[in-house]
Formats: sequence, structure tokens, C-alpha cells
Amino acid sequence: MNRLNIEQLYKDAHALLKGHFLLSSGNHSDTYLQSARVLENPKNAQILANALAEQIRIHDLKIDCICSPALGGIIAGYELARALNVRFIFTERVDGKMTLRRGFEIKENERVLVCEDIITTGGSALEAARCVEEQKGNVVAYAGLANRGFCQRVGMNNPKKPECKLPDNIPLFALEDFIFAMYDPKDCPLCQSGSVAIKPGSRGN
Repeated sequence: MNRLNIEQLYKDAHALLKGHFLLSSGNHSDTYLQSARVLENPKNAQILANALAEQIRIHDLKIDCICSPALGGIIAGYELARALNVRFIFTERVDGKMTLRRGFEIKENERVLVCEDIITTGGSALEAARCVEEQKGNVVAYAGLANRGFCQRVGMNNPKKPECKLPDNIPLFALEDFIFAMYDPKDCPLCQSGSVAIKPGSRGN
């Protein structure tokens, strides 16, 4: 699946938003990818997950389990697990700390891929990875439906940016790069113009 098709999939689902947004990283942007709008259609979820799974298969990477941070990564991770025919688990925040709950367990040396819907700096994915490592599992890869361009994915020529939190020695797979402006709140030109950032979902968006 090429860039045009993936971008158009987001546009057709009204999931490529323009405005003034507060990102989960705390930064601001004039563009937001709302993957939930794409993934509400099971056919879209299957198409994207199958394409991502094909990338991973090409690199002959052995995976036993997919782990996603809640909430955004759950559908993407579940569909990727289905495409790769492996089990799926998720982490969630408890009192601000990413935690593995609900009876989920990871075997020692189990090979785990951490999957998000969107990889921005990779902060949430890294928190989920630490949960895996605490149970002596091995994080063998990261993945996302889309990459915001801060982290270097497999097949991407641009170098990683300082904001990326993912390690250099573990591959990141994603279907496409969506590179948009991102601002520190204190330097945000949108704020300076009088606009107020919103978190999609917080006001019915």
C-alpha cells in the first residue's frame, strides 16, 4: 500500500484533522491523525494490519505476542496480532503508571512486538516495552500504522530526531510517515494568535 492510498484512507474517514491540537506528548500541532475514525471500519483495520504484517514478515522477524498501550493502540495491535496469528495483550495506566493487568503474563524470553496506532515520540510504546521487560520478555520490534517522523522506521531514509524516545537497536515498522509541524506550548504560534489547543475526544471531536 503506497503513501497516497494510506493518506487517502485517513482523509476518507475524516481522520486527518486540521486545527489546534494538544498531543499526548504535551506538544501542540496544527494537524492530528485520529486513527480511531479509520479503525471504526473493520475492513480498514484489516487492510492496514495486513499491510503492516506483510512488512514484518518480509524481515523474517519471529514474534510470539503483540502488546499495545491502551487506549489508542488496542485495535491496531489486536488486528496486527490476528494478521500475524499470535496472541495479543495490552498495558494501561494505573495512577499515571503504565501497567500490565487483567491476568496478562509474559513468559521469560517471549518475543514481543509493541504496537501503537500512531508513533510520535514513542513515549507510550516505550512505557509498554518496560512492562514487557519487567516480566523478562524480549521486545523485538515496535510498530504503528503511521509514523510522525520523529523516529526512524524501517525503510525511512530520514534520520531520527532528538525527540524520539525509542532505542536505536530495535526496528520500528510503520506504513507511512505523516510529518507535520509540532510546537512546544510556550513557543506555539497558534497559542500566540489566541487559539486554544484541544485534545481530540475531549470536546466531542
